[in-house]
Amino acid sequence: MKIAITGATGFVGSRLVERLQAEGHQAIALTRSPVRAQRILPKSAFPNLEIVAYTPTESGDWQQVIAGCDGVVNLAGEPISERWTAEHKQKILSSRRLGTQKIVEAIAQANPKPSVLVSSSAIGYYGTSETTTFDETSPSGNDFLAQVCQEWEAEAEKVKAFGVRLVILRTGIVLGMGGALAKMLPPFKLFAGGPIGTGRQWFSWIHREDLVNLILQALTQPGMEGTFNATAPNPVRMAEFCSTMGDVLHRPSWLPVPGFALEALLGDGAQVVLEGQQVLPKRTQSTGFQYQYATVKQALEEVLGSGG
Repeated sequence: MKIAITGATGFVGSRLVERLQAEGHQAIALTRSPVRAQRILPKSAFPNLEIVAYTPTESGDWQQVIAGCDGVVNLAGEPISERWTAEHKQKILSSRRLGTQKIVEAIAQANPKPSVLVSSSAIGYYGTSETTTFDETSPSGNDFLAQVCQEWEAEAEKVKAFGVRLVILRTGIVLGMGGALAKMLPPFKLFAGGPIGTGRQWFSWIHREDLVNLILQALTQPGMEGTFNATAPNPVRMAEFCSTMGDVLHRPSWLPVPGFALEALLGDGAQVVLEGQQVLPKRTQSTGFQYQYATVKQALEEVLGSGG
C-alpha cells in the first residue's frame, strides 16, 4: 500500500510509519517541518518514506501527493494537554477543522483517489460524566471539546461525497512511552504519585500498539466504515489507574494530586483529566478486532516494563 499520513512525526504517527515500513508499505509523511521529520524518521531507517512539506490549514502543491495513494490517515492537530488560552483553543479547533477540510479537498482533486480516509477524532465528543457509559451510538456532549470533535468529524464526513470510504476513530488517552503517561510519571518516580483530582473520574485509554493495529485494520478492511471508539474494552477510574501504575512501578500511589494544581498548570485543559468519561468500544469489538492490551495492568506492564 501507499499511505499518506498527517501527524506522522507524532506519538502515534511515528509508530504507524514504523509499522508500515516493517510490512513493506510506502508512506508519505505530510509535515510542517521536514527537517524535524528527517531527524525523527531518518532515510536510513525508513527507505520507503517520502517526506512532504505542507501547511495543514492551506491549499497547496502538497495536495497533489494524495493522487495515487491507497489510503490517507489524518492524525494532525494542536495538542490539547496545554493551557487553554483563548488563542490556544482557537488553534485546537482550527488545526482540526481546517486541517481535515484541506485533506478532503486534496482527496476531491486526486485522480486516482485513495479508497479510504482514516480520520482521527476523540472521546471528548461525548462530553464528560462520572455516571454515564458511552458507546459509538451515544449523542455528543456540549462542552468545548465536544464542539471541536463535532466540527472535526463533520469535515471528514464530506469525503463520502467522492466515493471514499471513511473511518473515524474516536481515540481515548493513548498509553505508551511518551504522550500523556510521560506527564504522569514523574511524581510516581519521586514516590509522590497518586490519583489526580477525586480519583472517581473515568479514564478511557488505549495502548499505542492497539491503536496502530486498529488504524491498519481500518486501512485494509473494506467492510469497516463509520465511527469507532479507539479505546480499550476496560476503562478504569483514575484511582484504579494510578494504583495500578504504582504497583507496576513498585511505588506508593496514595498521595493525591489536587485538582487545583492541575488547573493551575493546564487551565481549562485540566477538565480532560479531572472529569473523564467511561467509553466502550462496542462497534470496534463487533469488527472482530483483537486487543493485545485489554486491561490497564497489561498495558502499563508493557510500557513501563519495556519502554514500549
